[in-house]
Amino acid sequence: MAFNHYAKLKRILAVEPVGWFIRRINESTSAKDFNGEVRTFDHYYRLYSGDGAPIKYGKFQQIERLAAALDIDIEALPILDD
Repeated sequence: MAFNHYAKLKRILAVEPVGWFIRRINESTSAKDFNGEVRTFDHYYRLYSGDGAPIKYGKFQQIERLAAALDIDIEALPILDD
């Protein structure tokens, strides 16, 4: 079975206390996909706990994939702009 970062984020958030949020960081980043191709994004997202501390492994690029993993609408996610 292939590693799925978004499934891991779902497991992390399942045990995270209420109050976590997502911050959009407007800096470019890149990620390698399973084919070995590098994709570049003009921004990324990071998960934070309710006290404002970054959540370990909480950096990701595709908000729609996190929403799908959590089975909620993107509009329901607590997203803050950088």
